[in-house]
Amino acid sequence: MGLKNILPVKWKNNRWKIFFKLYSTQRSQIISTNMSINQFIKRGQLDKARYLFDEMPSRTVVSWNTMISGYSKWWKFSESIDLLSTMHRSDIKFNESTFSTALSLCGRLKSLIDGKQIHCLVIKSGCESFELVGSSLLYFYANCFEIKEGERVFKELHDKNELLWNLMIVGYVECNLMKEALDLFMKMPKRDVMAWTTLISGYVRSEEGCEKALELFWWMRGSGEVEPNEFTLDSVIRACRRLGDLCEGRLVHGILIKYGFEFDQSIAGALIEFYSDCEAIDDAKRVYYGTRNPCLNASNSLIEGLISMGKIEDAELIFSRLVETDSISYNLMIKGYAACGRVEDSERLFEEMSQRTIVSTNTMISVYSRNAKIDKALKLFEETRGERYPVTWNSMMSGYLQNEQYKEALMLYLNMCRLQIECTRSTFSVLFHACSCMRSLQQGQLLHAHLIKTPFQSNVYVGTSLIDMYSKCGSIIDAHKSFSSISSPNVAAWTALINGYAHHGFGSQAILLFEHMLENQVVPNGATFVGILSACVHAGLVNEGMRLFSSMEKCYGVVPTLEHYACMVDLLGRAGHLQEAEEFIKKMPIEADEVLWGVLLNSCWFWMDMKVGERVAEKMSSLNPKNTSTYVILSNIYAELGKWGEKMNVRKRLRELEVKKDPGCSWIELDDRLYVFSIEDRSHPFCNMIYATLQHLTINLNSFRFDSL
Repeated sequence: MGLKNILPVKWKNNRWKIFFKLYSTQRSQIISTNMSINQFIKRGQLDKARYLFDEMPSRTVVSWNTMISGYSKWWKFSESIDLLSTMHRSDIKFNESTFSTALSLCGRLKSLIDGKQIHCLVIKSGCESFELVGSSLLYFYANCFEIKEGERVFKELHDKNELLWNLMIVGYVECNLMKEALDLFMKMPKRDVMAWTTLISGYVRSEEGCEKALELFWWMRGSGEVEPNEFTLDSVIRACRRLGDLCEGRLVHGILIKYGFEFDQSIAGALIEFYSDCEAIDDAKRVYYGTRNPCLNASNSLIEGLISMGKIEDAELIFSRLVETDSISYNLMIKGYAACGRVEDSERLFEEMSQRTIVSTNTMISVYSRNAKIDKALKLFEETRGERYPVTWNSMMSGYLQNEQYKEALMLYLNMCRLQIECTRSTFSVLFHACSCMRSLQQGQLLHAHLIKTPFQSNVYVGTSLIDMYSKCGSIIDAHKSFSSISSPNVAAWTALINGYAHHGFGSQAILLFEHMLENQVVPNGATFVGILSACVHAGLVNEGMRLFSSMEKCYGVVPTLEHYACMVDLLGRAGHLQEAEEFIKKMPIEADEVLWGVLLNSCWFWMDMKVGERVAEKMSSLNPKNTSTYVILSNIYAELGKWGEKMNVRKRLRELEVKKDPGCSWIELDDRLYVFSIEDRSHPFCNMIYATLQHLTINLNSFRFDSL
């Protein structure tokens, strides 16, 4: 072979060798740089990672994925999205990992438009059937509450991707579609511990699903399919806590000891909260002291439990022994001191805090407000109002409300709107309560118009406040309309409407509403029975009231309180069954207070029953000798029956007490102003005209009465 034929072959071989050598060097440099970027990201040094990334002469898809997922890991979502857009514009082909990160990112940001665009790219690339991509697609739609789109993804891919079963259940649970979650759970070919735990925890978080959560747990135990893990048992303990079921909780406690989870920090915290809420504080302390090096959350849980039981000294002891504290520990103690009247200690602790959070400030605003130190609360609010936290504004509005400064609360709301600070459901609940206290229908209607423009119109908590406002301001029709707008009324909403009908004297409608409530499987509570018994009182439905009272404990497990007994005494008294009412009080399992005896005395005045009235007045005097209403009512009974000697004796005793009865007052709202009138009040600029009109009306009414006779 000639030289001219050999040289080109050698030259070509050398060229390929040089190319592969260069390629191998470049590839190893890229891999090395990618690893360095990843190390910086792990340490949170994102600026250094980005500098290396930007300086790379050539990048692979792995380089882009590492940087994008790094930003996402450290909650730098906008930077992740920007880099993802740059990657797409640079014509870098997305792989399975890119799609997965991008969809997860859009799910976290709830960015529906960006996520759908990425879904289109997924379909074009044919990566939809990959496990990781399909799972991320479903996660994205579930997080954006686009559950129908999520269902489409599940139907198309679940045969090839077993992970989607659990993710679809998670999606239903996140959207509070528990029926759909349970239906899918029942169809699962194989149920693992994650599926069971997701469903149980979903029912625990739902409005009234704790009993169903326990039912599922015992079914899980009986089926033998899987063993519960620490997350399952944590959810079940929290279900027992919400139900206040001490017996069931102790059984679960025994099971978790069997599985060796009693030392798990999260479970220890849940157990302490459970026992504290069930007022078994000694059990809570046993769990706490039995846990090796209890975490701060467990310590805070016990402090909270002790404070709720009024054991501030025990809580103080735990707090003082804490090696590490956080703002939650301080906030709990600040509230605890305030609850037992030690406001100075609350202030001292607040001043000691090295790093105050906005929650601490809100807590202190509430403490000052509840202790009538509204000026201090306002000063603290003014220091933080620039931070534009809605909760702080709500705390200040609540403070005004607690100090009966209703107009100031409404003015604060106007400032809130002017500064474009976001309103929450609590904002509207507080404001509607202010309107209820002022009996200002016009203000309430204006606020309702604002509410319609927000997402809270169908919210059960706001809706309940709205029902209460309309009921107390005299518009029962609007109250019923507000009830109808609530998406899923709970027992509080039903109770508010029942109370509204009761106060307006519509007893039969209130009872009908109570029956509808039971048909909707909403369980009544103590407040519901106060409302329905009041309805029977106003409508004179004695037999119906007696039947409902008898069913309270027997059928619904509601133990009657003094308020329920007072309703029954009022019911019997108004119907003229005074001796029966007196016997009813004597047979009560709890001691009657002066308020309850006062209800019966009012009935004695109405029916002019002197004998029962004297016995009741004597009992009331023994409970509170300085109660003026006892002597005033008894004096009125004597006067109506012509017992002038007895009347003078009572009046003499009243004068000896040297107390003065508070004058009654009435008010009217006109042109957005509230006018208050009391006996012999001449402060109004048009008082002469008002008294002249009142005299004219009285003469006309008297003439009408005599004409009818």
